[in-house]
Amino acid sequence: MNKQQVFSINNEDQFIDTALQIFRYQAKNCLVYRKFIEGLKINPSTIHSIQDIPFLPIEFFKSHKVLSTNNPVEITFTSSGTTGVITSSHYITDVSWYIESFRKAFTLFYGDIKNYTVLALLPSYLEREGSSLIYMAEDMIKQSEKPGSGFFLYNHEELYQQLKKQEAAQKPTILIGVTFALLDFIEHYTLNFPKLIIMETGGMKGRRKEMIREELHNKLCKGFGVETIHSEYGMTELLSQAYSNGNGIFNCPPWMKIITRDTNDPMTTLNNDKAGGINVIDLANFNSCSFIATQDLGKVYADNSFEVLGRFDNSDVRGCNLLVA
Repeated sequence: MNKQQVFSINNEDQFIDTALQIFRYQAKNCLVYRKFIEGLKINPSTIHSIQDIPFLPIEFFKSHKVLSTNNPVEITFTSSGTTGVITSSHYITDVSWYIESFRKAFTLFYGDIKNYTVLALLPSYLEREGSSLIYMAEDMIKQSEKPGSGFFLYNHEELYQQLKKQEAAQKPTILIGVTFALLDFIEHYTLNFPKLIIMETGGMKGRRKEMIREELHNKLCKGFGVETIHSEYGMTELLSQAYSNGNGIFNCPPWMKIITRDTNDPMTTLNNDKAGGINVIDLANFNSCSFIATQDLGKVYADNSFEVLGRFDNSDVRGCNLLVA
């Protein structure tokens, strides 16, 4: 399997064929996944539909090294978490898969990154090592080649002045920010910048009370003077992201797919428009595991878009894009 096959997928048949090829490869070569499948008493040779593929519970990334190759690890991405909480580790043997995935996905949904000034307000991620989101944001800032692009920690006045410059010049601008930091910013500064793209990545990190998406997005729209709030759905255990350009409805790049499962029977997949646990097929995860059962609740629609509705009650709070709805 090469990257070209994965990232050139442009229809459902190609996706299914490639997903089944990767499943057979990982069922054989990913020890953790192989043992999981054996425990379910499933013979991989009997799997002929993506709906029948077993999805590895995401918790395995906290306790095991999920790898489908013996190649050396280039970089390890780790999840955030409060003190004492066991975090996830995603061991990356070929970071070019991640780079190609996030670059192609961004271009697909937003066009050439060089058209934008990229501002990043991600203090909690900047303050630790191993964040895949920081890795992506650093690349976006560099690729934009705009002198105004950059990270902001708690220097809100500097960010405000930069945003005012962008607004005055009417330059296309993206502000990617963790939720609590965006809220902190608009408590002290307000803007009227309708063309600004606010991309929230979720995560209150225990800094603020959780709020429903509508309430959060209304606050952010009012504070920044925009009509809609964009969102990114990604996590440490995935190398691909889905994007929403408003209303909390996400779309995946062609090499990523969401399937919902019955919350009482994890081996049963659900039809469209029914709420259930979110399973992710991320074919960019070729060297780890592409079939992940998350602790998120969601709903998939007929056009393959999806909505995140919240989290399982008994799961730990994590830093990816999860807002209780």
